[in-house]
Amino acid sequence: MKILKYILFLLLIVIIAGGIYFGTQDGNYDVAKSKEFNAPAAVVYDNVKDFKSWKEWGPWLEEDESMEFTYAEKTEGEGASYSWKSEKAGDGSIQTVKVVPNKEIDQKITFNTPMGDSESDIYWRFEPSETAGKSKVTWGMKGKHSFMEKVFLAFQSEDFETSLGDMYAKGLDNLEAEVEESMNAYEITVDGITRHGGGFYMYNTTSSKISEIGSKMAPMLGQVSKFMSEGNINAAGMPFTIYNNVDQVNGTVIFSTAIPVTSEVITPPGSPVLCSYMAPSNALKTTLKGKYENLGEAYEKANAYLTKNNLVADPSRSMFEIYANDPGEVPNPANWITEIYIPVITPTAPGFN
Repeated sequence: MKILKYILFLLLIVIIAGGIYFGTQDGNYDVAKSKEFNAPAAVVYDNVKDFKSWKEWGPWLEEDESMEFTYAEKTEGEGASYSWKSEKAGDGSIQTVKVVPNKEIDQKITFNTPMGDSESDIYWRFEPSETAGKSKVTWGMKGKHSFMEKVFLAFQSEDFETSLGDMYAKGLDNLEAEVEESMNAYEITVDGITRHGGGFYMYNTTSSKISEIGSKMAPMLGQVSKFMSEGNINAAGMPFTIYNNVDQVNGTVIFSTAIPVTSEVITPPGSPVLCSYMAPSNALKTTLKGKYENLGEAYEKANAYLTKNNLVADPSRSMFEIYANDPGEVPNPANWITEIYIPVITPTAPGFN
């Protein structure tokens, strides 16, 4: 009996010592990982704001592909939520509590454990980088472990903060791949023959290699826009480019960047920006939704349509592109819209309207 009492006494000492030890351990934690994305902050934000998109890049699915998700009626913005069930990862739920569009998302996550529910704070930060078109994204979780959680974690083979940090780093890598894929998505539609109304426009012109069009176009449009602003001339539509002469053999082009106006504008002698008029025309319209680097494929499909429908491009008129939305206001290039018009001789054809 004395031995039993001695053992129980020692066990009590161990329990008390363990309680003191774990009770005095700091249970606060704040684990975060950051990554620079080759994408604007708004584009990354768009891939995070809706819980339904998380299944595309969430690292936890690699641990348990059988996870079951239940989405609330609202899956983005303040009050949005979803829950999950998993034999390997456990059950839980998450709710968005604060949103600053394109900048911040704060959330509350709850894990359902045998020791009771455990709550933590999730935070996302989206910051523009010093390099244009890039952003720094931070994903983190902070909270405080309960006494039983500290005891449980003390006997795990892997440190909690290391394990969580590795998961967040993997998630950011997955998210980066998803963002890149979303930015590279594009769609080409040959709309058919349509009537373009033409009209007056302000423009400037240059010659260059075909490969240099993109680098020259922006400053040229800037010059036209500045001229119009200083002269209080209002735009009557979206900017466009006119391809006056294209030499595919030598890889050169003469092109004009232009902005439509409501009426003729008389410019002073020697002005680099001039005014001209485009007559109405029947043209094959092709729409590209996506990066401008896909324009080559769009022209290939347009020319294939011309051949298939026995249509002939009008050699007396120049083909042109209208940029239907402003890249400065549409951060994801997958949503940029370019309308290609190739004037044709045939006044009517399948699809004419």
